Amino acid sequence: MSDTTDPGTWIRGITIRQPWTTCILAGKDVENRPVSWSWRGLVLLHAGQATERAPMRDPLVATAIRGRALHTRAVIGVARLTDCHQDAVGAAPCSKWAQPDAFHLVLADVQELALPIPWLHGQLGPWRPPQDLVDQVLLQLPQLAPEGTS
Repeated sequence: MSDTTDPGTWIRGITIRQPWTTCILAGKDVENRPVSWSWRGLVLLHAGQATERAPMRDPLVATAIRGRALHTRAVIGVARLTDCHQDAVGAAPCSKWAQPDAFHLVLADVQELALPIPWLHGQLGPWRPPQDLVDQVLLQLPQLAPEGTS
């Protein structure tokens, strides 16, 4: 399955704590971060080791995750990062998921993996996935291959 295209040139990973990663699979369209990101393009959605329990009492979160497994330490989906911005002071939030004073990573074209891929490594900033991890994702989502490769 491996090809000669370095996955670091067309895809990144993002590690997100649960329940937020699962909320993205259920329609959460922004991920809140303390700093701006320059990367635009595909990102692997990696559920980190930690699970935050307090947000699960929020009705928005509870509705999004109802009936879903909260996998940790696994890649559970892929999304397209289309923008990163901060809402202007006093402006309406760009999304019901947007937190004030945070940078909003705008996510689109979210695709859930049928089988989560265990992955123990991650980090808060964008990270370059190794070829073997990308190959495992492409087995489930072959349409993600970069143009010119198949």
